[in-house]
Amino acid sequence: MQDAPPRNPPAIVITGTALPEAKSVSAYTVERIDRRTIAQSPSHQLDEVLKQVAGLQLFRRSDATSGHPTSQGVTLRALGGNASSRALLILDGVPQTDPFGGWVNWPAYDPSMLAGVRIIRGGGSVTDGPGALAGTIDMVSRMDAGTSGDLFAGSRSSLEGSGRAGFAIGDGLFTISGRAARSSGFIPITEQTRGPVDQPAPYREWSGRSRLVAPLGGDVEAQATIDGFHDFRTRGTDFTQNRTNGADASLRLVGRGAWQWSALGYWQWRNLMSSFASVSDRRLSASRVSLQDSVPSRGLGASAEVRPPLGANIELRLGADARRTTGESREFYSYSDGQPTRRRLAGGETWTAGAFAETTASLGEVILTGGARVDHWIVSDGHLFERILASGDVTRDEHDPKRGGRLPTGRAGASFSLGTVKLRSAAYLGWRMPTLNELFRPFRAGADATAANPALDPERLAGIEAGADWTRGPFHLTGTIFANRLRHAIANVTLGEGPGTFPGVGVVGPGGLYRQRQNIDAVTSRGLEASASWSSGPWLLRTDVSWTHARVSASGSAAPLDGLQPAQTAPFAATLSAGWQRDGRSAELLLEHVGPQFEDDLNTRQLKPATTVGAFLAWPLSRRLQIVARGENLLNATVEAGLNSDGSIERATPRTLWIGLRLR
Repeated sequence: MQDAPPRNPPAIVITGTALPEAKSVSAYTVERIDRRTIAQSPSHQLDEVLKQVAGLQLFRRSDATSGHPTSQGVTLRALGGNASSRALLILDGVPQTDPFGGWVNWPAYDPSMLAGVRIIRGGGSVTDGPGALAGTIDMVSRMDAGTSGDLFAGSRSSLEGSGRAGFAIGDGLFTISGRAARSSGFIPITEQTRGPVDQPAPYREWSGRSRLVAPLGGDVEAQATIDGFHDFRTRGTDFTQNRTNGADASLRLVGRGAWQWSALGYWQWRNLMSSFASVSDRRLSASRVSLQDSVPSRGLGASAEVRPPLGANIELRLGADARRTTGESREFYSYSDGQPTRRRLAGGETWTAGAFAETTASLGEVILTGGARVDHWIVSDGHLFERILASGDVTRDEHDPKRGGRLPTGRAGASFSLGTVKLRSAAYLGWRMPTLNELFRPFRAGADATAANPALDPERLAGIEAGADWTRGPFHLTGTIFANRLRHAIANVTLGEGPGTFPGVGVVGPGGLYRQRQNIDAVTSRGLEASASWSSGPWLLRTDVSWTHARVSASGSAAPLDGLQPAQTAPFAATLSAGWQRDGRSAELLLEHVGPQFEDDLNTRQLKPATTVGAFLAWPLSRRLQIVARGENLLNATVEAGLNSDGSIERATPRTLWIGLRLR
């Protein structure tokens, strides 16, 4: 008897992705941004691409080329109120918020490097770690061979280019990508309210990324990533330069056998330089009031997950994760005749570590899911040191005691499919750690000063939602109603008005406000989210709408905020897009509207509603080369991004036109 011929080993497929999407996602409110939407967006800034999801917003309306880096936190469902993110942003499993401040360094990302983005609305992310109060934004890297790139020239001497290449290395794949952009910038203050001090705000930014995905034998795949970025921008007056540098490295192992598993480790480094200026009456001149010459911070973390083989109808996920953040703000302040008179060092360390379990059962047309995690959190090494430069005398040397606790996260949901309709509901608990910036660093914005608060407690959210999805042929409709309550919400609470001397910040001049970060009683948010889409052949139409009623519950020193709308949250937002794509030709028209919102916690300064129109057009010159035209804010609408105490109005990006080439 002859031996049987050896069987061919199974083909190894390189994916570069995590484990398959969890069955539990079916019970939740999910939005997806695919490659087509990214490629045909009027803007190549990731934050602007994400804003096509109604209700998703940054702390301020300015984009990542003109806003202050520390105002770029991301949130959903009107749960904003300060600049720290209340949504969890992850890339290939790695959390992306700044280790020191919780904002997002958007210039670090090239949208063309992404395979897609999944937005899960609502809190209680059990498997991705704490911090997802408003939702989870899950970005996945592209992993394909070949080359592609863009090169654009635009308004105000703007240049923008990106390139990407993928190479097979043995049975693996190596990709490298880079992006760079620069512009002379626009004047951020509106023409009617600006003065001689106001000038264009240029920016320069670049990012680079390399990724290797390779099989290690059997069903195990290794994914290694190294990336870095540089972001420089000014804020439209002298002494308002900002610079952020950063680098990340991660290694993920994924097992795709009967026992599916993944293990991830990552390291992050950021360093911010930020200068702040005070502007004189009638905006005649500017003088420096503070210089954060260095804000080094680091993040170090790991996570692991395993999915035992329990059959096609049961999915069990078990895992654990931990993250450590350290950082310190090193600052010169209290300037006199253009020179600093004092030095401040403020920072500390936080730890979170938790374990989770989630199970999902498919019972015919019914899916039931539930999960929970428990985290231990620690705040340590909190310090605030201040001294007089001339004499060396120490004016503050405060060290905060180590403290910590345990907090739960939970999420349960159900969905039922009945023909073309799917009904779903979910309930969840979540929490967010205060950032090092909120805990330890006082800061100034114009004439206003805000004191830190090392006694801040974590924010805690409870929420419920219910929704329905309807699909029939080319039509898809979805709607969700929700109610969230964010307890111990961290807000910048107004406690006084200058001129005067206030604890934690010192002198506040005339017209300036004194604030302190505090845990207020709660922010409640109730609303409706709806979307509709139609696709047929080359055509795609989509609309997305968010209505939200959010109010503050406050007592004690924050009592004046009770019943008011949280700062920087819009009750209404909507987008409408129409796209066409065929034989290398494509076009997109995008309409975005955001309702009025208040600049401040006391609801005394209201930003007007704004509507913008963007467009995209691509036409082939050859099989791989296209000519591309893009336009942002085509009607040149004034999008108010800030109301200053001197009456000046800051605006977001005006009309910007681009023309360029795209190699596919």
